[in-house]
Amino acid sequence: MSPDSSPQPTTDPHDIGDGDDRPNVVLVVMDTARARETVPAASRITPTLASLAASGTEFTRAYTSSPWTLPSHVSLFTGLYTAAHGAHGGHTYFDADHETLPKAFQSAGYETVGVSNNCWITGEFGFDRGFDRFRKGWQYIQSDVDTGAVVRASGVSERLTSFKDLLIAGNPAVTLANVAYERYLCGDNGATRTTDWVDKWLTDRQRGLTDRQRGHTDQPFFLFCNYIEPHIEYDPPREYAERFLSPAAVDEALGLRQDPRAFDVGEYDLTERECELLRGLYRGELAYVDAQLGRLRDSLREAGEWENTVFVVLGDHGENIGEYGFFGHQYNLHETVVHVPLVVTGGSFADGGQHSGFVQLLDLVPTLLETAGISAPELAMQAQGRSFHPRSTTPPREAVYAEHIQPQPSVDSLEARFGELPDRVNAFDRSLWSVRTEDVTYIRGSDGSQWLYPAADGDEHHNWVDQRPALAAQLDTRLDDWLGTVERDHATETPVDMSESTEQRLADLGYL
Repeated sequence: MSPDSSPQPTTDPHDIGDGDDRPNVVLVVMDTARARETVPAASRITPTLASLAASGTEFTRAYTSSPWTLPSHVSLFTGLYTAAHGAHGGHTYFDADHETLPKAFQSAGYETVGVSNNCWITGEFGFDRGFDRFRKGWQYIQSDVDTGAVVRASGVSERLTSFKDLLIAGNPAVTLANVAYERYLCGDNGATRTTDWVDKWLTDRQRGLTDRQRGHTDQPFFLFCNYIEPHIEYDPPREYAERFLSPAAVDEALGLRQDPRAFDVGEYDLTERECELLRGLYRGELAYVDAQLGRLRDSLREAGEWENTVFVVLGDHGENIGEYGFFGHQYNLHETVVHVPLVVTGGSFADGGQHSGFVQLLDLVPTLLETAGISAPELAMQAQGRSFHPRSTTPPREAVYAEHIQPQPSVDSLEARFGELPDRVNAFDRSLWSVRTEDVTYIRGSDGSQWLYPAADGDEHHNWVDQRPALAAQLDTRLDDWLGTVERDHATETPVDMSESTEQRLADLGYL
């Protein structure tokens, strides 16, 4: 067990009922949700999240261990830091030799179901292990057919400028797939379809009950959902965008270019006003996903499962929308990309109020094992997180850590796309590590670069390394000591042979 690990979980009578009536666990990711708009949860943007926080426990200083989807989700499923699990820009795959949270629940007799709207989080990259059912919901086409096959059958060019070319009204690919265009594809990246599918699954599950008390089964479930809407491109349903922007401003915002890699390399600029317009669209995306959270909660209530469910909502990483000269969530470890929302309600987390201590998303592995009373010795020994269950005796964190190893896309990929790059962009060809304490943030690059931001400053714009060299040296040593406890060797493997539709979708999202 690593020094950061928590003890093997024990059953908490507050979290489980009589006999085998253990709690359901629902783990919901609001992809790309950053703390700036969501912590503390407020009814103006996220009323459902605010309601969940009011009835549960809100962790106001929750941090991801990586600023982008793939490594962050691997940490969420394994309880490991990036240096330990090895999934990053240079190895874009979830290795099979790790124990996982879904597998632990499955082995404990839970029904395990996953729905992902992010194409990184699919079986193609190793994320379906431990799930009885795993639905690849990221495709715009409603049915689970291969998008490339649909395109080929329709006669449309396979090399689309954008994946969203499939969505043009009257496009033969859309007609062929018989998609309900207005309902599912206008400002929706799969959220409505996902919630509909989960609702039907819960309804079918309830209808299948025989000779049991209504709303309870002998088999609890573990449900994972990823809602990707807050991710680029920001194009929420208009009614949600107009909560934060005037109708004319919505039109103007939707006309702005949203190409984070082109912005990062300086191919185009955004004024502060334009960034604020994009932030309005981003808030509209958050509000729309929040409405889906409300629908999901209603479905659990109607199925009679809500009272016996521990419901977890989090952001897997944050976002820069012009802050620090970045767009998206690559090439830095600023507060904007690592500080995320985390709300847990149900069981011992009910009426817990706000928790202001440090927690990390990978801490959810030991926490949820303890919540469900699951004994999973191999996963417990593997995990580098600390349980933050209300009854846990694990010491609280004094610091949180993050890593950005071999960013995606690489600088070589940027150069292949954009040609000669500015010096600022060439400097992105490095790995980054950070440590945050009550008083200070320290970030170090593999190229020897250093940043020091005292918490009292309230932002991360002025680098204090030159003014406080002794403090920087102290934190540099602390970072080395931490890496010594978590880092593991990984064999280099060949890149994933992904499908054409996945490759195009990742390009649309700014990863390639």
